[in-house]
Amino acid sequence: MSGQKTLLKISGCSVSTKGVVTVDSSAPKFEVLINPPSYSINSAILYVEEQAMGQAGHESKFYTMEAEKLKLPSLTFDGTGAVPGSKMPVKEQVALLRKCVYAYVGTKHEAPIVQVVWGSMIFYGRVKELDFNYTLFKPTGEPLRAKVDISFVEYASAGQLALEANRSSPDMTHLVQVRAGDTLPLLCERIYRDPSYYLEVARINGLTAFRQLEPGTSLRFPPLG
Repeated sequence: MSGQKTLLKISGCSVSTKGVVTVDSSAPKFEVLINPPSYSINSAILYVEEQAMGQAGHESKFYTMEAEKLKLPSLTFDGTGAVPGSKMPVKEQVALLRKCVYAYVGTKHEAPIVQVVWGSMIFYGRVKELDFNYTLFKPTGEPLRAKVDISFVEYASAGQLALEANRSSPDMTHLVQVRAGDTLPLLCERIYRDPSYYLEVARINGLTAFRQLEPGTSLRFPPLG
């Protein structure tokens, strides 16, 4: 409906066997009563600094792109009745939020994956921090209002990361020419988004001394995982 206020929603998600993340209709959901005053998304790239003998400065080489982080500051939980629709006590609102984003998924040994939607902003991730600040109370001590800061870290399945790293040909073997400064873990991070594959790649290419790669050497990086 035109002019209708859009409220921020957090929905539990599931991951298919192919690594596709979708909203799970059976998972807990949470909708705020008062939208946050702002939100921020942080992106960062990690570099490895290498310095050759006798070189004055450091050369920064790309290592990996960190997962994005979403911060929602000062979400207001109100139980005074002053906000339309806020009939649920603050304690119950907090419990519902924690159930949606913080409840440990025992069968998977991990925090739940959620979708955060507000207008054009869509973010998939897991909660990193929850900070509750209670600011108004009944004479009994029961909280009537709370401010909540939430931060999430981006989630992407192994399949999604592999597709991002190999957009042009994700199912084909890559032939990579070694450049000065390249290491096998660094190349595995670039191609598979997982440096731990370096031993398998070394075996495939018959490398015995893989800690120092010879520039100009061509290495095969087949589909793994």
